Amino acid sequence: MADEDRYTAFAGDRRLASGARRDVLVAVKAHHDAGGGSVLVFADATGRQIDFDLRGTPEQVVARAEPPPRVGPGRPRLGVVSREISLLPRHWEWLEQQPSGASAALRRLVDEARKREPDRERARRAREAAGRFMWAMAGDLAGFEEASRALYAGETRRLRALVRSWPKDVRTHLLALWEEAARLERPPPDEPTAKPRGR
Repeated sequence: MADEDRYTAFAGDRRLASGARRDVLVAVKAHHDAGGGSVLVFADATGRQIDFDLRGTPEQVVARAEPPPRVGPGRPRLGVVSREISLLPRHWEWLEQQPSGASAALRRLVDEARKREPDRERARRAREAAGRFMWAMAGDLAGFEEASRALYAGETRRLRALVRSWPKDVRTHLLALWEEAARLERPPPDEPTAKPRGR
C-alpha cells in the first residue's frame, strides 16, 4: 500500500484524500481555497506528517513539493550521492583493503543486507508508520495506550477491538497501514510453519 509517493490527508478525523502526492495536494489546495479547516497530510510510507506550502495555484503547489535535484559530489547519473558517515578506525581499515574501494564495498554490504530479509525490514517500517500515524491522529482517543501496545506486539484481534469505537476514517487508515506490516511478516505459502513442542 505505502510506496514512497503515496500520501493521505485528513481534515479533522475525516479522510480528505489518499493517493499520489500530486492528487492529494490538489485536493488539499481545493479544500484550503474553499475555506476548509486545517488539514494534516501524512506520508504513508513513514507515517510522518508533512507540511506543504499552499500558496499560489495548484500547479505551483505541486511544483514546490517536488524533491529538488541533487547537486554536489557523487555520480548523479547513476543515482550515487555523497554523504558523510562515521566509522571506527577498524572499519575504515577493512574498507580500505577492499579491492573495489570503500564506497563500492559499502554499497555491496548494504545491498546484501537488504536482500537477506527485505520483507522483515519493510514490515518494521510499515509498523512504525502505523504507530506514528496513530500517535498523531489518535493520541487523545480512548484506549490509545492499549492499542499502541497491541500494534507493536502484533496482536491483530486485540488492536481491532480496541480501535472499534474510533472515527471510521482514522480506524480504517490505521488498520490498512497495520495490515501492510502483517502481510509482509506472514511466511510464504510454501514455507512450513514451526511444529508445536510436546503435546
